[in-house]
Amino acid sequence: MTRLPATELYESGLPVTEATFKILTDAMPQMVWSTLPDGFHDYYNERWYEFTGVPRGSTDGEGWAGMFHEDDQPEAWRRWRHSLDTGEPYEVEYRLRHHTGQYRWTIGRAQAVRDQNGTIVRWIGTCTDIHEAKLAAEANELLSHELSHRIKNIFSVVGSLIALTAREFPEAKAFATRFRERVASLGRAHEFVRLHSESSRPAVERTTLQGLLASLFEPYPAFEIGRISVSGDDPIVDDRGATPLALLFHELVTNAIKYGALSNEVGKVVITIRRQDADIVVDWTEHEGPAIMAEPSHAGFGSKLAVMSVERQLGGKFNREWPASGLRAKAIVAEHRLSRGA
Repeated sequence: MTRLPATELYESGLPVTEATFKILTDAMPQMVWSTLPDGFHDYYNERWYEFTGVPRGSTDGEGWAGMFHEDDQPEAWRRWRHSLDTGEPYEVEYRLRHHTGQYRWTIGRAQAVRDQNGTIVRWIGTCTDIHEAKLAAEANELLSHELSHRIKNIFSVVGSLIALTAREFPEAKAFATRFRERVASLGRAHEFVRLHSESSRPAVERTTLQGLLASLFEPYPAFEIGRISVSGDDPIVDDRGATPLALLFHELVTNAIKYGALSNEVGKVVITIRRQDADIVVDWTEHEGPAIMAEPSHAGFGSKLAVMSVERQLGGKFNREWPASGLRAKAIVAEHRLSRGA
């Protein structure tokens, strides 16, 4: 956390008079406050009184709590008490009552000031108005959710159109089934990486490669009973990497069910993820499936799609080996290609 200028001044060892401190804090654009070691508020700068419009001294002690929206007070108190107990920095977002009567979003921060022995002698904090930025972020989130919902509906419509077309042309049923499965896989990948509202957000935030794979394999009974295992490192994944990875692993698991380790009652697929320098390496190994007699003589469309997903879209490498014991596949992708924040 960025250190507060007033805190640096206190800890510099230079003499700090009350007048010097007041001049410094009144020159700051943020609301500044300070407390005794036990959390008793004993000072606010001019910005505080200009923003709130309250009489001087009326928010000393614990009077400050009444300035926050009642829905935000429990969390603000919880974090403040935690900081007082541990000495850790304090940070929380809450709605602070403006002198107009409007509640405006602010972010409150505080840092402990310690003496040479490490004992806390004072807390110095700030309140920063973030109302416009907060509203803009909420508007963007709402727009993103609406767009995401429409995209989800498109996947559903496309899947339905494929099914209807297959009924009209029975000879294309096999192709339509595979195509519909691929579209459904993309839909699951989209559902995994899309922005979620509070009501639709998963109980455990799943924005990682292992989470994506669990989401993709969830419809398959083999995953539920442990015949598909995923272990190792767990890099962050967003929509940048999720779509091509969804195509790749959908193809691998589909082929394993039709021809490989998952085509019998005992075979297993082991997926391990590891970091190797700046790359992510994913190994796919099939065990106890039907013996492989020879390498396939040609690559089907799905196999070409898998290679294209890794090599063209993610700039990585993908290779396969066909020992008698079962397929071994390896995907190598630079970690920064999996998400924008990596």
